[in-house]
Amino acid sequence: MKKFWKKALAAGLTACMALSLAACGGSSSGSSGSSSAPAADGAIKIGGSGPLTGPAAVYGNAVKTAAEMAVEEVNAKGGVQFSLQFEDDKHDAEEAATAYGTLKDGGMQISLATVTSAPGAAVSPLYQEDKTFAITPSGSSPSVIYADGEGQTGAYGNVFQMCFSDPNQGTGSATYIAAHPDLGTKIAVIYKNDDPYSKGIFDTFKAQAATEGLEIVYEGTFKGEESDFNVQLADAQSAGADLLFLPIYYTPASQILTQANTMGYKPTFFGVDGMDGILGVEGFDTSLAEGVYLLTPFVANAEDEQTKTFVENYKARANGEEPNQFAADAYDCVYALAQACEAAGVTADMSNEDICAKMVEQFTSMTFDGLTGSGMTWNENGEVTKDPKAMVIENGIYVPAAE
Repeated sequence: MKKFWKKALAAGLTACMALSLAACGGSSSGSSGSSSAPAADGAIKIGGSGPLTGPAAVYGNAVKTAAEMAVEEVNAKGGVQFSLQFEDDKHDAEEAATAYGTLKDGGMQISLATVTSAPGAAVSPLYQEDKTFAITPSGSSPSVIYADGEGQTGAYGNVFQMCFSDPNQGTGSATYIAAHPDLGTKIAVIYKNDDPYSKGIFDTFKAQAATEGLEIVYEGTFKGEESDFNVQLADAQSAGADLLFLPIYYTPASQILTQANTMGYKPTFFGVDGMDGILGVEGFDTSLAEGVYLLTPFVANAEDEQTKTFVENYKARANGEEPNQFAADAYDCVYALAQACEAAGVTADMSNEDICAKMVEQFTSMTFDGLTGSGMTWNENGEVTKDPKAMVIENGIYVPAAE
């Protein structure tokens, strides 16, 4: 049953390059929305930023809530101690750079990097320059971990991903659709051509679609904050597309679903991790998301005890809101950092350079079991290996799709 995922991952992973510890050896050199979780004296300081306000705030607040929860749990165990400072970067590169300065001034020793990819691409060089280890829960673009932005050369070597990368999402989506022709055989795509996240997934999806023999009958694009998709939808419908692939975030996806419904156009909608959050869009008729497919490493209604406990505790902190995959990835980030710090004997009096070297050594050699996957490993470039899962929205919740 897992053959197609192994095939997708093999197709999507880039070749490893020997950069690891070298990335920690360069020269070193108050914003709104700040939050912190206290810890005992001698705590290792973790920093991070994400959109706590604005149209992508669902992602940032999920990461912040889950990370705070994980830090408190780790501290309660009595071993390694963390403190957490989290800044609002509004999903903006300039704001992320400002947040980075605030975190650095606050004594950040390890980072959760950024929640979204464009801000991550802007600040990742700073982590390399300052010899600070970072692991992003959800910045999935190659531009977050590769200096060339393409996932080919120049991995920073000290910026890692907990989420599976954009290339894997593109190849995984194409492979899944090919394995399930009942979802649709004539494919249209609408992607955001000024967003490295969206375009990166589209590029690998298109390449894998050709390998799988899938027929793409229409490619539509948009940029900026476009909210009128009637032209793209009409063209997709005219082309006879019965499956619409949307490698985009949840806000434009909700608008596309709403406008498609008004037009009477009802293809199968298939998205990726950026669509996780569509059920929480204010004013959106969630019944329109019934039958939507997406890739995600986490489903909140799983029956294992770890997931059930996490969901229960998260909902208690978030006024009953159900955690999304961004929350689960952030939770896993903190626990993976704790595992690595314990194994390497990291203490708060160590320099960022020494901590960075130990973190890279641990992450490129350890195996980690978390909410979003078992047996996770990382290569020298910071890419994680774990299996994506296909989900479908049924009765207002995510459920596993047929393998």
